[in-house]
Amino acid sequence: MREPTPGLFLGLISGTSADGVDAALLDLDPDGRPRAAPARDCLPLGEDLRAAIHAAGEDTPLGEACALDRRLAEAFAEAALRLRARAPAQTPIHAIGCHGQTVWHRGGDAGDGATVQLGDPSRIAALTGLPVVADFRRGDLAEGGQGAPLAPAFHAHCWHDPGQDQAVLNLGGIANLTLMPAEGPVTGFDCGPANTLLDTWAHHHLGTPHDTDGAWAASGRVDRALLARLRADPYFQAEPPKSTDPEYFSSAWLAARCRGDEAPQDVQATLVELTAATVAEALAAWGPAGSQRLWVCGGGAHNTYLMARLQAWCSGMAVASTAALGIDPDDVEAAAFAWLAWARLNGVAGNLPAVTGAERAAVLGGLYAPRACT
Repeated sequence: MREPTPGLFLGLISGTSADGVDAALLDLDPDGRPRAAPARDCLPLGEDLRAAIHAAGEDTPLGEACALDRRLAEAFAEAALRLRARAPAQTPIHAIGCHGQTVWHRGGDAGDGATVQLGDPSRIAALTGLPVVADFRRGDLAEGGQGAPLAPAFHAHCWHDPGQDQAVLNLGGIANLTLMPAEGPVTGFDCGPANTLLDTWAHHHLGTPHDTDGAWAASGRVDRALLARLRADPYFQAEPPKSTDPEYFSSAWLAARCRGDEAPQDVQATLVELTAATVAEALAAWGPAGSQRLWVCGGGAHNTYLMARLQAWCSGMAVASTAALGIDPDDVEAAAFAWLAWARLNGVAGNLPAVTGAERAAVLGGLYAPRACT
């Protein structure tokens, strides 16, 4: 087997909010560990493209899906080129790891899962002149897994500490946990909703992309009856491995559990409490018994009120941002896909079967060359 390839890898992802393409340029050592904090950029997506992403789903006509696939590829390529311009001169970027934009994901326990990420990797390769690794999730599905979450393999590779039990919480559209005991296998799963409902509710009632710092939620009060109805959903009691998506925890899901006369700020406060409570309960049920630290990444790490509620619910743990580990919470997801590109080029498994439920570990992603081999 050839020697591992160290150096620069570029990760790209657009999350549930679809507000922009996050890009991270990661310098990895021969063991695939970051040598420094990644350079980063975020390319905002226009409102028309965001609307097209949010409207896409299983009923989208094929022609519209193909057009969106092309538009997203162009946005991903632009984000990569913007960040590449900041790379050290004469230092090659070995590959781009592109997650793409998820427009449909449904994990399956009987080999019937499905996932769709848009952003044509061949077009990204052609526009950037760089090799692109993409289509990560279907490789895990093919091995009988949920196709998600994939970031735990990166968390474990970089941050596992044999001296302490700890966990990583990604607060994106969906909240997902990586459980890293000092000894024993790393596990992880999607806990339930996070920003997908918080942002949608804030946008509907405030006209803003999100509830800045959780200030609006903090002005409300938790509706205990509504919280009980939300927590009664069977997903929260289901055993891992499990994954979910905004199609499940949707506005319709929330509306079906509201009476309709709740004060909007009270619903927002209740949604924050739902995320904090279900994360804490998941840690208590399936996490290491002596977990000392909960490292938080994703956009929710900037929600001051949510972070305070997490600390209240996880009173026995220190709750802190992954910035203390050397990667800003906004950069972790994109950095994970830069690492997954490194893993693909070096024949390293990109999934953890204990996390996704796959029958075996597998090298994930397809490699798309920028031009024909000669």
